[in-house]
Amino acid sequence: MSKNRKWGMDIGQRHIIIQRRYEALGALNDLLIAIWFLIGSFFFLNESLTQDGTWLFIVGSAQLIIKPLIKLMSLVHVKKAFNKLNQHNDCDQ
Repeated sequence: MSKNRKWGMDIGQRHIIIQRRYEALGALNDLLIAIWFLIGSFFFLNESLTQDGTWLFIVGSAQLIIKPLIKLMSLVHVKKAFNKLNQHNDCDQ
């Protein structure tokens, strides 16, 4: 197997592992957002829980900011893995 083909497979496997971890993190974040909004909606049905429902909406809204941050962290992580592997391959030549 040529060095270029092995290099492509190495970064491909790492990319898949990194991407799956961040996708799982993103899915967990989405699930929590849905839970906060659903519970908050039910809280609005009871006047005594309206303030708590409002706080759940605020938490869910704040968590929406996390969603693009997870994607950006994923892209940075893949880029660092690519650069690290690229530097390692440059040293082998």
